[in-house]
Amino acid sequence: MTDRVAVLIAAGGAPWEATALRLLVADGAAVLKRCVDLHDLLASAATGQADVAVVSGRLPGIDADAVVQLLRHDVRCVAVGGEVEALSRLGVVSVVPEDAVDQLPVAVSRAGSEDLVLDPDPPPEPSGPPAAQARRQVVVVHGPAGGPGRTTLAVGLAAQHAHQGQRSVLVDADPHGGAVAQHLGVLDEVSGLLAASRLVNSGSLDQASFARCRRLVAERFEVLTGLPRPDRWVEARPGVLDAVLEESAAVGDVVVDTGFSLEDDAELGRTLSRNQLTLEAVAAAHHVVVIGSAEPTGLARLARCLVEVRDSTHVPVTVVVNRMRDSLGWSRRDIVGMVEGYIRPQGVHFLPEDRAATDKALVAGTSLVELGDSPLRRALAEVHGAVLGAAQNPPISRYRPVAV
Repeated sequence: MTDRVAVLIAAGGAPWEATALRLLVADGAAVLKRCVDLHDLLASAATGQADVAVVSGRLPGIDADAVVQLLRHDVRCVAVGGEVEALSRLGVVSVVPEDAVDQLPVAVSRAGSEDLVLDPDPPPEPSGPPAAQARRQVVVVHGPAGGPGRTTLAVGLAAQHAHQGQRSVLVDADPHGGAVAQHLGVLDEVSGLLAASRLVNSGSLDQASFARCRRLVAERFEVLTGLPRPDRWVEARPGVLDAVLEESAAVGDVVVDTGFSLEDDAELGRTLSRNQLTLEAVAAAHHVVVIGSAEPTGLARLARCLVEVRDSTHVPVTVVVNRMRDSLGWSRRDIVGMVEGYIRPQGVHFLPEDRAATDKALVAGTSLVELGDSPLRRALAEVHGAVLGAAQNPPISRYRPVAV
């Protein structure tokens, strides 16, 4: 970087533009262009000649995606006017008040001299008692392709948690099109995840706005609905789920329903990874629950999935084998031995084949917990006890299979 800072200006017709131009030139900055709008600014930044973009804090279209695009071309963003906190969340380096434009040359010079754009300081370590710190758990339900029962398990865990008096937030983060809303009879046309994504993108996601994205489906049980169509996964850009989970954990313990793949297809040359939501969920998890079905193809897919999970996380992993029945011809001990060959889980649980209960829940648009007692509901309660019921206690380090 040369001593002269190369600047692009996108004031959007703001009255301070002429004064800012005069002050920057007098300070020795090289003003490359006065851009007419955000599109012009991004195109000019793509040439790789600029160091700093001076924008109006109220410039139409300015959001986190725009700031990230500027940073990809090593262009730092300095705003004049606008809400400081919201702009800072977008990644804007500095915000100068409109009535203090004389401070702009210093802010631009400081931004242009930074070799790296630093991430925000990490939040302070929690200072409360260990039991209080452990309450806000993020439990991720993952599993291979083929419909092993990820959504049924995720809904069951969150509903059971609420039934036992704890606040729970169920987040549908399946990038291939979520089904939580259908399971629970939520008919909203607006996706909670996409609504939250837009708030993150504009830097305005907080507890008040996040509350408007969620749906209360039962006492202490809230849901953030997922993508209405699979093709809309591109609207949940990287970083959205991290912000959503942070806000969710401020409400209660979090259960996340994810997709079936942990492949990072961005490594294959794509700009975005369709599996980004699943990858971010597993990376943020305190506990991963992997579910597979007991049929031969289901167990083969489960084995491959366990290898992926083993290589992707170091948090406790619980394995759940769904649709277990004696007619398959193998015992629980046989399946536990297979699982142990791929991963050392915290426990292995079995959910029985209970088509009558699952069909009734789907038709009624409710969770299995709300339907009363059944073999499957009792099995789900045991999984909950091992995963979320023990949230206030440190996880056991030794392997202890649990047969249901």
